[in-house]
Amino acid sequence: MEPIETLIRDTGFAFLPGVAMRQWLGRAWTAWGQFADSWNDLGEDRHMADGGRYRRRRYAVFDVTVDGVVRAPHRPHFQPTTYNRLNGGIDRWFDPVTPEIGEHPIVQTLIHQLAQVFGAIVPAGASRPHWHVELHQFRVEACADTIGLPTPEGIHRDGVDGAFVMLINRENVSSGVTQVFDRNGVSLGHFTLSDAGDAVFLDDARVFHGVTPIVPIDLLAKAIRDVLVITFTKTF
Repeated sequence: MEPIETLIRDTGFAFLPGVAMRQWLGRAWTAWGQFADSWNDLGEDRHMADGGRYRRRRYAVFDVTVDGVVRAPHRPHFQPTTYNRLNGGIDRWFDPVTPEIGEHPIVQTLIHQLAQVFGAIVPAGASRPHWHVELHQFRVEACADTIGLPTPEGIHRDGVDGAFVMLINRENVSSGVTQVFDRNGVSLGHFTLSDAGDAVFLDDARVFHGVTPIVPIDLLAKAIRDVLVITFTKTF
C-alpha cells in the first residue's frame, strides 16, 4: 500500500481499512476495548439548529508543538457559517473528553502520527507546523421514526488543514456512506466505514466530504454509528 501522504497528495484523501489502521497504531490498539466503550458515555448535543436529538458527543482541544502534545483548557467549539451553515456562528459547549480518553494511548498515538501526516502535505517552510487540534467523539443514533444525520450540515469542508475520521462502532445501521468531492462538486469516491478502525484522512483545503443519513436495519432496534473525528489547523 502506498504511504498515506502519497495517497492524500494524489487525490486529496486516503481511506485505510481497520486492519491497516491496527498496524498503523501498533501497540496502542491493544487498548481498543476501553477506548471504544467510552462512546457509551457521551452527552446529548443540544446545539442542533434542526431541533434534532440524534447526536451525542464530547470535545477536547490539544496543542502540538516541537515540545510535544499538550491538552488545552476546555473551550467551546466554534465554526463560521461559511463552513457550517446549520450550526455555525455560535459558541457550542460540549462535555469535555474525559482525562482517561484524552491521555489514552490511541488518542496520543493518533495525534502524534497525524501531525506527521498532515505536516507532510501542508508544508510550513523548513520546519514542521505547530498545530491546533480538535478532537470529537460522536455518536449518531436512529430509530424507526428518527433518521440520524452524521453530517447534518450537508456536504462540507471543516475549515481546517487536515481532518481524520475513524469508525469506532456501527450497529444495526443501513447506509451512512462517506462521500468525497472536489471543489467543483465532482465525486472523488465513496465508501462505507463499516469495521472498527476504518478511517479516512482528508486534505480539507482541497476536498469536500459528507455522510449519508443512517436508518436502522431492524426497525425495532436502535441504530448506532460511533466515530472519532480529529482536525488539525496549523498555527504558524
